[in-house]
Amino acid sequence: MNLIKNFFKIATKGDRKGYFFSLPALIFMMALVGFPIVYNFILSVYNVDVITMGENSQVFVGLKNYIDLFKISTMRTSIVNTIVFTVGSILLQFVIGFALALLFNLKFALAKPLRGILLISWMIPVTVTALLSKFMFSSSGGVIDSILLSLHLISQPLDFLVSTNLAMPSIIGVNIWIGIPFNMILLTTGLSNISESYYEAAEVDGANGIQKFFNITIPLMKTSMLSVIILGVIYTFKVFDLVFVSTGGGPVDATELLSTYASRLSFTQYSFSQGAAVANVLFVLLFIVGIVYIKLVGKDEVMA
Repeated sequence: MNLIKNFFKIATKGDRKGYFFSLPALIFMMALVGFPIVYNFILSVYNVDVITMGENSQVFVGLKNYIDLFKISTMRTSIVNTIVFTVGSILLQFVIGFALALLFNLKFALAKPLRGILLISWMIPVTVTALLSKFMFSSSGGVIDSILLSLHLISQPLDFLVSTNLAMPSIIGVNIWIGIPFNMILLTTGLSNISESYYEAAEVDGANGIQKFFNITIPLMKTSMLSVIILGVIYTFKVFDLVFVSTGGGPVDATELLSTYASRLSFTQYSFSQGAAVANVLFVLLFIVGIVYIKLVGKDEVMA
């Protein structure tokens, strides 16, 4: 109560009226974001499963759930798969998105219509995209196999989503298709904020296109590029629906990510504490990424 009274006492000052406007958002975040995170950490240090869920005397086990998890090969596999999925997706999403941003920044006649068409892949719900990709990669009449067979590039259908070697590259390819417009739009915005006077001055000094790109575009786009990469890592690291609908984490854990493994433990095996522990590992990793992002952006602002 004293904390609330002090808050209102401070907020009544004329130069701090903004506290009143931020209070609803703060309450919303604490109720719908803060509480689930705290409860998830509490759940992970108790032994809670389908049997003990409704009991009042749940056993406190400390870090036992985390220790037991890292003894399971599936947990280690899911961490590796999550990193591979994230790095593979972000790398190509960024490169292709940046190339398209540079293209559309040229402001030719069809730039806006084509850019709008490319946004379709980002606007379609991920679940719908996952279902479409599941049919496209199907070994029985799938579009991808049909095209490859017609071009005589393969002699028999490839089991993309049921092959331990092809399942991960397949879902990475789909995720790249989804994420390219996101990178393109944000990077196009960053490019549009660069004044043409820099390029005009460089032309006067005799700089060619490559020199202008590496000495003007890249340095001035550094903050925008960093933001796009970090946001992409955060979004990709916690991808669930695409993998869950496409492969369900299979075959043989080939596409099992931390997000799908947490879901499987909680809602299939009903090991709620271990599922919460996996989710917390994912949270900690993303929290570290966020701290790194804040440090890097803060360093750039200080240098600027």
